[in-house]
Parts: sequence; C-alpha cells; structure tokens
Amino acid sequence: MSQFEHELSEDIELKKPKMYKVMLLNDDYTSMEFVITTLMNIFHKSEEDAYSITMRIHNNGSGLCGVYTHEIAETKVAQVLSSAKKSKFPLRAVMEEE
Repeated sequence: MSQFEHELSEDIELKKPKMYKVMLLNDDYTSMEFVITTLMNIFHKSEEDAYSITMRIHNNGSGLCGVYTHEIAETKVAQVLSSAKKSKFPLRAVMEEE
C-alpha cells in the first residue's frame, strides 16, 4: 500500500447504512391467504415462515417482514400497498428505523 493509499484509507470512514424494519399491520378485512402470499412473493418467505408471521400479525397487530436499507424497505412497502390495492385489500405496510 502506498503512502497515499494508506492516508486515504485513514481519512475515509465507511458508515453502515441505517436499516429499516418493514412491518405488516393487521386489519379485519385482508385474508390470511393474501398475507401469506404477499410474504412469500414480496419478502421471499417460505410458506411456513409466512404462516408464522401472519399469525403474529393477527395476534399482535403487526409482524416483522424483514430489515432492509432505506431504499429497499421503501420499495417493499410500495409493492405491498400496490398489490393490496389491486386485490382490493386494505393491507398496510410500514417501515421504521431499526
């Protein structure tokens, strides 16, 4: 490593990006099947994990779907809202800083 590279590496401190939790919120209208399908398609959960998260949403009012960088979390929320709207369900997804 040259002197320049060494000095440069000392000057640059890489920061880890902030991470955001994406949560699905319970409602009285969205079907369990739709929530499970959403978790499998958008969040790439196994059927077993999707069912477990769906039950957590149902019993606790919300459930963690994953933790992502800001841009990815925003995209996941938008995908959920778009899919729910197309299927005429009021399912909501939110993101919050970890």
